Amino acid sequence: MRVSNAVSKKLKELATENPVKLLLKYSWPALVAMTLNSLYTVVDRAFIGHGCGVDATAALTLSMPVVMLFTAFGVLIGVGHAAVLSIKLGEGDRVSCEKLLGQLITLKFLLFFILPPLVFCNLDTILAWSGASNVSEAAREDAHTYLSIVLFSHIFSHLAFGLSAAIRAEGGAVRSMNCMIVGFGLNLVLDPLFIFTFKMGIAGAAWATNIAMAASCLWAFGYYWRGYTIVKLRLRRMWVYPKLLLRALGIGLAPFLQHFMSSLIAFSLQFAFVKWMSDESSRTAQLASLGVFQSALILVFMPMLGAQQGLQPILGYNWGARNFGRVLKTLKTGLFVTATLSVIAFVVQVVPPFNYYMASLFIDSDSPEVVAIAAKDLQISNVLIWCIFLNVVATTYFQSIGRPFIAITLSMLRQGVCLLPVIWFLPYFMENKTLAIWLSMPISDFVCNAVTLIPLLSHIRFLRLAAQRISSIRTN
Repeated sequence: MRVSNAVSKKLKELATENPVKLLLKYSWPALVAMTLNSLYTVVDRAFIGHGCGVDATAALTLSMPVVMLFTAFGVLIGVGHAAVLSIKLGEGDRVSCEKLLGQLITLKFLLFFILPPLVFCNLDTILAWSGASNVSEAAREDAHTYLSIVLFSHIFSHLAFGLSAAIRAEGGAVRSMNCMIVGFGLNLVLDPLFIFTFKMGIAGAAWATNIAMAASCLWAFGYYWRGYTIVKLRLRRMWVYPKLLLRALGIGLAPFLQHFMSSLIAFSLQFAFVKWMSDESSRTAQLASLGVFQSALILVFMPMLGAQQGLQPILGYNWGARNFGRVLKTLKTGLFVTATLSVIAFVVQVVPPFNYYMASLFIDSDSPEVVAIAAKDLQISNVLIWCIFLNVVATTYFQSIGRPFIAITLSMLRQGVCLLPVIWFLPYFMENKTLAIWLSMPISDFVCNAVTLIPLLSHIRFLRLAAQRISSIRTN
């Protein structure tokens, strides 16, 4: 009876609690969880930058397209299944929820047996595509070492992310956060121990990440084994269900393409710097600066994505329950919270001296010229990041209510439609090639947010009219 009452309380909370209060309650643990999950690489880069030098920092940058590719497939499965799970909870379909959880784990294991071996067998070729053959030999060797170690550990991070997303989708936001805290805390302890004490270099950072990911995975399974969750993990549900699979992948396709495009963008930026820089030293320095940009973006962007993870179960449940007034209020609150985070992101990356402090987090003081380059590049690339909240929230909204086509279009808009072509072609029209590459970011920010306003305002109008219509029917 106690478990049943707890379940009823969680679902009632999603349906009746004040949306502002509920969003804050769900967002802060999701924000912490998403940020900590992404800080594995940021922490690695910080310790590597101060313990292993600029070559190792450039090596980690060379590794990022591969890491982002793995993350994209994890998001495809995890986010899509969590979104459908929230909708099914709102509809009261518990059996489908259990099938979704079993299918999520099954797909994670299937992915593990395909993707890591495929990448490992072609690792040298992939690194060559990323520009490794045109940077220092030390950077090439470090990149190969790091990826060789972390490739096969991604099964742990994928399972931890997927299970924590499912826990959060049913209202267990704090428990989901705890899963990420365990892994991040362990990584924070092991990184300096392996790098500075045991002198393992970049390999130490890789092993620290592996161990931390495994700990998060075990912690997430622990919640299900101990029966703390609404949706039960049952072995007989471990299978693939075509109808549920298509819906989950349809919703997960939007964030998958977003992460896949991030991987392609990272590869394109690396290739562009290698192509347009005149010597090996300047190429390595720009790759190190690109690594600072990527890490800073994670630090400021993951809180925004964490807020979206807090929005997702509220939007999904109430959309499934046809409670459009609460959907609208939650959407407006999400826009306000994400806009605030976007302004903070602008300040810490663009406004001096914060941009210099940000760069110095990842580049050792023994390389002041590289710190200065990275600080300037942060200013140029993020000058319009304050307006990105529109695209971020709109993508989450349409994903959460089961409108994958619109979500996919919006997620592809900034990177695929706007950013990628500018990276490849703008340097041909500007004398300063480095400036041209970094200017591609603010150009794409402006265009994609202007276009995002059209479907977002249209749906806000729909929600307002639907809420008024339902209210009128209930009154009469």
